[in-house]
Amino acid sequence: MTAQPIDLVIFDCDGVLVDSEPLAMRVLIEAIGRQGITLDAEHAYREFLGRSLATISKTLEDSHGAPLGDAALQSMRTDLYALFRQELKANSGLPEILPRLGRPFCVASSSQPERIRLSLETTGLLPHFEGNIYSSSMVENGKPAPDLFLHAAKQMGHAPERCLVIEDSPAGVKAARAAGMQVFGFIGGTHAEPAGLPQALAALSPDRIFSDMQNLPDLIGSRP
Repeated sequence: MTAQPIDLVIFDCDGVLVDSEPLAMRVLIEAIGRQGITLDAEHAYREFLGRSLATISKTLEDSHGAPLGDAALQSMRTDLYALFRQELKANSGLPEILPRLGRPFCVASSSQPERIRLSLETTGLLPHFEGNIYSSSMVENGKPAPDLFLHAAKQMGHAPERCLVIEDSPAGVKAARAAGMQVFGFIGGTHAEPAGLPQALAALSPDRIFSDMQNLPDLIGSRP
């Protein structure tokens, strides 16, 4: 099937727009440890990358009978937000490439709206996305379900088949495919190799896999 022209670019946030995953995983592993569960980074990346805290909590309940309660979730958010303010950076090339996309774009993330805004504000990206921020808290089912991407496309006024998703997680690639959208796998974050993303994303056959954000405008422009 010939790919449709791309009218809208939908960015994931964590690991795509901002290099947040190592920071988030550090806080998550510590929080899980306080529940009496020991997980190494490789296992945590494989199980939880790209998923909302609500989904992670449900997974822990199913596997260990130990969900992350409200107090634990709030403590995680407090610790993570403080860490973001100190250390979070945008992925290289983002401020330069966004004006070169030549089409509308938005962000659709598994994170809570306040976390997305903090990430974008801290890294100087918020002015590019103001008014076009979508969170899994706005839909019934998070990634790998298609709900969030379909919601973003509807709100932005574009047909799913003419949308391109930029994702770094297997859950996100599956969600984009389920939504009937084109999808590029991004492996340029510092977590990509530790998380095994090159192999994991290749197994899902996204439309492209790339590691340098500065190449994105040309990659979009070269689509059939």
